Amino acid sequence: MSNSAKAEAVLALHRFGMGPRPGSLAAVGTDPRGALIAELDRPLALSAAASLPTSAKAYRTVADANARRAARAKQAQQQAKKQQVAAVPTAPGDQGQAQAQTEGQAPAQGQEKDAAEMAAKQAADAVPDPGRPIYLQEAKLRTEAALAADIGFAERLVWFWSNHFCVSANRIQSMSGAYEREAVRANALGRFVDLLQAIEGHPAMLFYLDNLGSMGANSIAGINRSSGLNENFAREIMELHTLGVRTGYTQDDVISFANVLTGWTLVPPGADPQHGGEFTFNPRLHEPGGQTVLGKRYEQEDAEQGRAVLRDLAAHPATATHVVTKLARHFVADEPPPVLVEQMAKTFRDTEGDLKQVAISMVSSDDAWRGPPSKLKRPGEWVVGMVRATGITVVDPVRFTGGQELLGEALWRPSAPKGYPDDEASWVDGIGRRLDVANNFAERITGMADPQVIIEDVFASQIGPEVKQAVGRAESRQQALALLFMSADFQRR
Repeated sequence: MSNSAKAEAVLALHRFGMGPRPGSLAAVGTDPRGALIAELDRPLALSAAASLPTSAKAYRTVADANARRAARAKQAQQQAKKQQVAAVPTAPGDQGQAQAQTEGQAPAQGQEKDAAEMAAKQAADAVPDPGRPIYLQEAKLRTEAALAADIGFAERLVWFWSNHFCVSANRIQSMSGAYEREAVRANALGRFVDLLQAIEGHPAMLFYLDNLGSMGANSIAGINRSSGLNENFAREIMELHTLGVRTGYTQDDVISFANVLTGWTLVPPGADPQHGGEFTFNPRLHEPGGQTVLGKRYEQEDAEQGRAVLRDLAAHPATATHVVTKLARHFVADEPPPVLVEQMAKTFRDTEGDLKQVAISMVSSDDAWRGPPSKLKRPGEWVVGMVRATGITVVDPVRFTGGQELLGEALWRPSAPKGYPDDEASWVDGIGRRLDVANNFAERITGMADPQVIIEDVFASQIGPEVKQAVGRAESRQQALALLFMSADFQRR
């Protein structure tokens, strides 16, 4: 393989994959573009996913634990109060003494209340929280899939769409990993409309964007409860998931679409132990009658009304432009070439949103390869790339998720529905924290990873001379590894 071919292979692994790992250059071969496209034909399912609960099962498991926690807390509090009452003298001859004690010990009543509350807390804490272990199992499976991938292009696409259609584990921890598996991973290489339908109908998204209790003013529930409409779900679908900002929709469109989506909710876990946490359409919450969204009238009376609007949003020209611009920005450059964006948008429109063909269009374009590797990797990409370079394929999810949080990109925990940003300005201030992570990782693996082997075999010597020199002059292997991990050759793509 010529030096230029090796350089293009390494660029392919950095820009479109998860970074070089032992054997990955052989997987790319002399045709990086063909190798990237070939990877899209391989199954995206996770082999060990069968061992994990569905999102609905995870939701029920946590809900059941919370119910047990509340019940035990209440029992403990009641028992503490009974013991306090039993301790007060009640014999006739002791009434005066008891009254004097009660009047003279008002502070003791506060202490007794505190003791009862403490007993309740201890009883509740004795019930384990299953949400955290489920989250960690999902994180481990996802991370190890990225570490084991030959190239990682398909995994990167899953990560991209998961961030585009983000939910937050801070609000719905039990479902966050299963949501990515069920809605994103299963549709990341299909048609955008199918991905959109799966996303917006998933209970995790309905929970995250506050649609569970949204009800029309003229619905049965709305009339009886005098409750109202929640516009969050409809607004974020238009602004973030499909059309983008300033693309012609109005506040009236948001309100009409929000009315269309009333009734999209989930089955309460307490009401149905078998199907709690699953999507359901509740007609009692749904605003009756037709609605006009973006100038089109929708007369359906059930969940099909919302699905019809989603189909039209998926096919809207503004959606093609918004989506592919984000895709090109993520993979290629903070300011992607306009020619590349237009080419990808045309593919999106011509194929009716075939996401696999859009990805192929991107990596087939010369414009996606011309720029130097100047885009700063997000923390998650950098950490996985660093671990991949060493050949490690098994991770401790507690350590990994802790590191992600330290770097500002906590797994499945963005601070807002727009997800994590994809521009350098948002991440460059965290480079100092990356040094801490690189040093800690280098210290742990210093006995099993040789920086010279990584440079020569994993990176095919496609490392800048200054970095090679710095690594060669390092005072220790740990320092050499940290210098390598912090180099621009590792940080940028």
